Amino acid sequence: MATSPATAPSAQAPLRSFSDLPGPRRMPVFGNALQIDRTRFHQQLEGWAQEFGPLYRLRFVARDVLVVGDHAEIAKILRNRPDGFHRTSRLNEIWTEMGLPPGVFGANGETWKAQRRMVMAGFDPAHVKSYFPSLLKVSRRLARRWQRAADEQAFIDLQPDLMRFTVDTIAGLAFGADVDTLSSDDDVIQRHLDQIFPALFKRILAPIPWWRWWPSAADKALKTSLLEVQAAVTDFIAKARARMQERPELARQPENLLQAMIVAADAEGGALNDEQVAGNVLTMLLAGEDTTANTLAWMLHLLWTHPHELKRATEEVRQVLGAAREPGLEHLAALDFIEACAHETMRLKPVAPMLPLQAATELQIADVAVPRNCVVISLLRRDSVSDAHVPQAGEFLPDRWLQDGEPGQPTHLATQAKRISMPFGAGPRICPGRYLALMEMKMAMATLLANFDIVDVSTADGQAPLEYLNFTMAPLGLRMRLNARLPAHG
Repeated sequence: MATSPATAPSAQAPLRSFSDLPGPRRMPVFGNALQIDRTRFHQQLEGWAQEFGPLYRLRFVARDVLVVGDHAEIAKILRNRPDGFHRTSRLNEIWTEMGLPPGVFGANGETWKAQRRMVMAGFDPAHVKSYFPSLLKVSRRLARRWQRAADEQAFIDLQPDLMRFTVDTIAGLAFGADVDTLSSDDDVIQRHLDQIFPALFKRILAPIPWWRWWPSAADKALKTSLLEVQAAVTDFIAKARARMQERPELARQPENLLQAMIVAADAEGGALNDEQVAGNVLTMLLAGEDTTANTLAWMLHLLWTHPHELKRATEEVRQVLGAAREPGLEHLAALDFIEACAHETMRLKPVAPMLPLQAATELQIADVAVPRNCVVISLLRRDSVSDAHVPQAGEFLPDRWLQDGEPGQPTHLATQAKRISMPFGAGPRICPGRYLALMEMKMAMATLLANFDIVDVSTADGQAPLEYLNFTMAPLGLRMRLNARLPAHG
């Protein structure tokens, strides 16, 4: 098979057309749309790749879809953004219809470039480090919440608690807002945020737009949630601008990501306005909540089912922190094994296991001529969990991410995994929040392992947690029980 880049079609070799590709049998009118199980769509796509190969076709009503499971071709696709591929018109249609302000996540073309500059200014590592005191305040609240659960020997619903942690963290680090969902179960912003991405995902995959004609109670509740979240975002921006007017020095040394974005947006000379700032505030709240929280939940499950790795992670945290029970910024930088656990978790359980894009022009993927506007879904996990590409691919081996693993650990494991696993994407549109996400993960794990001993991480029925896709991929039904760690003696 040819492996020319995902660019304009080559004239040197005959190409297969889209219609030449294999794929599951289609129904009249709806194509494959009615075969989709939304909550396990990624697993269906991975299963069909096993049956039909790394490139196959689907059809959703009037839309052609090319599914790509080869990591080398996926890397080319990701590098060919934003010129060769962009976000799908379907995403933009539903995003706009829901009344969501435009942000870097869904933007294309020159608009994306301007917004990317604005967002990257806020995610500069130096800025992210300066937000650490806010992260520390949220981690203290997490420790207090889990202390109460440990005192009562109560099970912690893992994913909701971790989402509270990430919502509070993003609100504090990014916007300077003291949103406290950890201290109370009644804070509404998280409940409203939880409605948006699942509704977006459900509507994108829907074969017909039923909500336009027969809105359900959930559709009506979604409108309320959207208004509440947008009001909160508008308030974040208004307060940030007022503070910056009172303190002009913040234009040179922003205190949070939102202030840095406002400075960068104003520097664009009118190319960006507060609506685009609002779109990126909302995107960070939504994406930061789901992705980091779900990765942490999967990491705790994998560590619990691998006691040797859990012991190493615990020992690393306690050795690095010493007598301290809360980490400093210098401690986080030294948690190499915890970071390796995060990368290995994202290889095995990526919260974004697939990425739909749309061809901006006629181009070539492998030996297939791809028509303009064809939707291309990249299967980001397929090769990273295949023994054909990654040694011991099905095993949870954090050492593969370390340059100096345990004795006898092959060093080529790291090279293979890093080349194939792309949880943050790749190319020009690689996730701008990856540095912040890793810092949040290490902070949560350090807070947990410095203060508690894990007693149990499991589901109510004792079975492995199901992978549940609802825009992001989450573990279903994970619970955790803790014992408070006794103070050191001597």
